[in-house]
Amino acid sequence: MTTIIFIEASGKRHVVDSRDGQSLMEAATGALVPGIVGDCGGCCSCATCHVQIDADWYARLSPPEEMERDMLEGAVEPSATSRLCCQIRVTPELEGLVARIPAGQL
Repeated sequence: MTTIIFIEASGKRHVVDSRDGQSLMEAATGALVPGIVGDCGGCCSCATCHVQIDADWYARLSPPEEMERDMLEGAVEPSATSRLCCQIRVTPELEGLVARIPAGQL
């Protein structure tokens, strides 16, 4: 299990124990984290799992592919560290990763 931390715009933290290999979106929806909907089921076609990754963690992730970058253009409150959490797979190296949920997404 790998611990991922989701933080709502209010500052409320959700510490989620995630199975390695699942997506961050699957971990969040399984833990009922508010603001992470995943309408498309992880197909990278809706942006309802948009998060802003803390900068130090963002640099450790592989860069988003073109399809994800295109979807992020329509996301709520996109930032330089925005990602769709359906496109990030949980690995032990992500222990403690912090993902923030934009206020407009809640």
